[in-house]
Amino acid sequence: MLGPLARGGPGGRNVRLLALLRWLAVAGQLAAILLVHFVVGVRLPLVPMLGALAVLVGLNVAVNQVVERRPITNAALFATLLVDVACLTTQLYLSGGVSNPFVTLFLLQVVIAALLLRGWTSWAMVVITSTLFAWLAWAAPPFPLPRFWASELSIPYVAASWFNFTLTATLLALFVTRIVRNVSEHDARLAALRQRAAEEEHIVRMGLLASGAAHELGTPLSSIAVMLGDWRREPAIARSPALLADLDDMRAEVTRCKDILSQVLLASGEVRGNAPIRTTLRTFLSGIVDSWNESKGPTATYEHLMTSDPRIVADKALAQTITNLLDNAVEAGAKTIALCAWWDGDRLVLAVRDDGAGFPQSILDGLGKPYLSTKARRGAGLGLFLAVNVLRTLGGTVSARVREHGGSEVTLTLPLAAISIPEETS
Repeated sequence: MLGPLARGGPGGRNVRLLALLRWLAVAGQLAAILLVHFVVGVRLPLVPMLGALAVLVGLNVAVNQVVERRPITNAALFATLLVDVACLTTQLYLSGGVSNPFVTLFLLQVVIAALLLRGWTSWAMVVITSTLFAWLAWAAPPFPLPRFWASELSIPYVAASWFNFTLTATLLALFVTRIVRNVSEHDARLAALRQRAAEEEHIVRMGLLASGAAHELGTPLSSIAVMLGDWRREPAIARSPALLADLDDMRAEVTRCKDILSQVLLASGEVRGNAPIRTTLRTFLSGIVDSWNESKGPTATYEHLMTSDPRIVADKALAQTITNLLDNAVEAGAKTIALCAWWDGDRLVLAVRDDGAGFPQSILDGLGKPYLSTKARRGAGLGLFLAVNVLRTLGGTVSARVREHGGSEVTLTLPLAAISIPEETS
């Protein structure tokens, strides 16, 4: 349940709360001992009983000193609870054993262990207290009480009391540990939802920025395209094949930029005169690879490992995600890149494999976090972050690993229904 209990965190506060409970126990036991001995007139062995209280006081002082300097581990906290149990056992041994009604305070130690300790140590506390209960019933000496207070417990009654204590302690440990685990899992889910909400808010801001930039860049790109067309008709340029070739390259790049801006606007929910494209899965994926190969040095291949080729709606966000992963492979030094597609039941699996440098462990541990990258340039580290969130909106997942013989593999898994065209509308 708990690792090291950090200073100032919930664990540290629990240790201080336990120390406060121990002070209350010391005060209550001291008051009870003095009342019984001096007011009621029942003679108690004051020296050993007050010595047990002194041990608890020393433990509290030591714990308060240690928690200020270093974390308290599960084993250390378990040891402090064992000291509490030992002192309580001493007090009970000297004051009647299981006939002392305060024997039920053992259950308090069981509950505290179930709340604060890991599973095995909480169950160890159940075994220890149950064993000590039985030992007190057998070994504790008779305690002399005035005649009108004295009573004798029968062996069957003591045995039944031990069984009742063990059963109660077991049920307490079982249900308290389960409740604590449920609360921890609930807190973990809430933390994950908060993280997801923060990431989605980040994506919304990025989308608004990208959409605004796309709108702003559309006009100057159109102006550049018109000027390039006018320059082509200039006599000095028309007579130069080299200049004409450069103009054609420039016009192609401007057209590509306009296509990218259209994809950005489409992905953000805005359409610039382009209807959604209906195509087949193989055409869609091979088209992404072919388009990417036209603009990059390394050659990527597409492996269609499926017998069927369903009709789908070309998802621009998914296409851009795959393109980003291909770009990442090049930046990792890959010479061979492959996009593979296959079925896993009714889910489509896409894997981008390369022979590059692979992923460091820090990237794998924080997969999907923004700006987590080994590249130094500003804005790097968004490729996997966008992939994770695009796949999330499609109901899919993203995973990454380092391949056994070098390179990396990023796997996208999504339900085909997220992009497929129903049969009745095909």
